[in-house]
Amino acid sequence: MPIQPIETVRWAGDAVRILDQRRLPGGEIYLECRKVQDLAEAIRTLAVRGAPAIGIAAAYGAALAALESRTGPGYEARIEASLDLLESTRPTAVNLFKAVSTQREILAGVAAAGGDAGSVFDALLAGADRMLEQDLEASRAMGRHGASLIRPGSRLLTHCNAGGLATGGLGTALAVFYEAWDRGLLSMAFADETRPLLQGSRLTSWELSRAGIPVTVLPDSAAAGLLASGAIDAVFTGADRIAANGDTANKLGTYPLALAAREAGVPFYVVAPLTTFDPETPDGDSIRIEQRDGGEVTHLAGVRTAPEGIDVYNPAFDVTPVRLISAFVCELGVLRDGPGYAMRMLTGER
Repeated sequence: MPIQPIETVRWAGDAVRILDQRRLPGGEIYLECRKVQDLAEAIRTLAVRGAPAIGIAAAYGAALAALESRTGPGYEARIEASLDLLESTRPTAVNLFKAVSTQREILAGVAAAGGDAGSVFDALLAGADRMLEQDLEASRAMGRHGASLIRPGSRLLTHCNAGGLATGGLGTALAVFYEAWDRGLLSMAFADETRPLLQGSRLTSWELSRAGIPVTVLPDSAAAGLLASGAIDAVFTGADRIAANGDTANKLGTYPLALAAREAGVPFYVVAPLTTFDPETPDGDSIRIEQRDGGEVTHLAGVRTAPEGIDVYNPAFDVTPVRLISAFVCELGVLRDGPGYAMRMLTGER
């Protein structure tokens, strides 16, 4: 039976409703953000996270901005200011900027046609709804394409969370796991715990367990040894930005995982929708990497685990060179020769 989508981000009449991922796996708590400021804070503090989910949340944030700005003159400028705020929350995931750009185009088109604030809200909400549906369709397609790479009885490893919680409800890399499980191809899922915020042990294991899929959680530092042992048949991860040359930004720890997979002779696949491919960014050196608060490293569950006054290096992402990626999987299919075909589709080239 196909996996039912998680309602990660949805519109709730007069609010953006999100599943608060900071509270998982302890409880399924939903937030209803009725102000753009609250939604921006939810994105910044990882209540909603994952490149596609952030983009969808921002798209609904544009509709929320229109709702907030529906009275008084200058509504268009106020919406633009709210979109600027949403763009400032997370610098690495390209989906955020693409979603906001699309909503800006809708705003400009309706305003140029003489539409009022109510018409702008309707158009922006419809635009966000389309993005959500397109994301779910892309997830289903990625699951089918990715499952074609898997042999019966396979044991698959993933890093961070690239499931329904990171998207509109189904996932990128985990969409492949779901489809493989449904076809009887997957025997065991392995999930890196993903330091320092434990998205693998908290979120990925919660998702897979919820779907009835057996999952084993391991420390990030155990992944190389596990791969070398021959216990893993393939690695599937998501992505937050794929540069034009194929260099890929994903959660910190992905690059060493790709190195270990190459050394062990295990295929390493990146699964991402077209919205994550960025033809405007030439290579990995051009990807801006978000630096997060050092407290994420010096504290665990509110308890200090490092001495006072030390320096902390805490990038949210690293960049995996394209040479370490066996293939990309997107809604178009399996791209074994790099991201060129996807980039040509995005730029209108053939």
